[in-house]
Amino acid sequence: MLTFLVRRLLLMVVTLFAISLVSFFVVSLPPGDYVSTLEAQAEARGELMSDGELAALRARYGLDQPFFAQYWKWITNIVLHGDFGQAFAWNGRPVSDLIWDRVGLSFFLSVSTLLFVWAIAFPIGILSAVRQYSAGDYLATFFGFVGMAVPEFMLALLFMYVGMRYFGQSPGGLFSPEYQDAAWNLGKLLDLASHMWLPVLIIGMSGTAGLIRITRANLLDELYKPYVVAARAKGLPEWKLLLKYPVRMSLSPFFSTVGWLLPGLISGETIISIVMSLPTTGPLLLGGVENQDMYLVGSFVLILSTLTVVGTLISDLMLAWWDPRIRYRYEGK
Repeated sequence: MLTFLVRRLLLMVVTLFAISLVSFFVVSLPPGDYVSTLEAQAEARGELMSDGELAALRARYGLDQPFFAQYWKWITNIVLHGDFGQAFAWNGRPVSDLIWDRVGLSFFLSVSTLLFVWAIAFPIGILSAVRQYSAGDYLATFFGFVGMAVPEFMLALLFMYVGMRYFGQSPGGLFSPEYQDAAWNLGKLLDLASHMWLPVLIIGMSGTAGLIRITRANLLDELYKPYVVAARAKGLPEWKLLLKYPVRMSLSPFFSTVGWLLPGLISGETIISIVMSLPTTGPLLLGGVENQDMYLVGSFVLILSTLTVVGTLISDLMLAWWDPRIRYRYEGK
């Protein structure tokens, strides 16, 4: 197991280096740069920027340097100093400040959604498998198909229309106007909780529906295996048999993908955040792409890639801990 862990850590370093190089290259691919975006915006307002102004801006942001010089400066500052560079469109504000200002809300929203999905999906999925072809199973199946088929942004638009049409207020945002710029206190926290339930419901809809289907299918695959039949023949109580053996084994696919949730905790749901005006990291990333802000977008991609690689490692370790068969395979037994 230790050899496996060391090998994976070394591969992580190489993978992250390759990801950082490719992501920085992809961000630099579109024609022009941030200064070109500024020039186009000025022309749209009927203003003209001189060649001297454009050259001075490119020199200020280091955009006049070759690609590898820009990349090397960016990646070495991250590794040695934890400096992700400056965000061009935010008056040179540090990228790390912009990202971490919104990470808290994104993290809170994602964790709340995750707990909501688990609390709803696992019991329904287990009940649907145990009571196969019952009315509850058909209802859960119908909900699963509808939840996976309906786009989340459509649900958000529907709730916003209903809120404006029948209640005279938009359910968008995470705070009331009086708490928007207020310092954190108990009132602001309660106001956040009162606005949080709707985004959690909308974002968690498809995740709940999908996890119900996965849990049901995995459990049905385990319920009729010989070891379950043998345990039932020994007189083990049905509920104890269910929880001790088939439910445990059916959760292996869940552990194999739980690490993928790490990048989701930071990235959040970009489209939902834009539709509902949520101050999370998703709209910030979209704004960076629109402005060709290579340091902001490159830092986002690097952070999300790092979380994905680390999450995959965590999934592998959790799966080896949960399922002894996989652990023995890692250890070469």
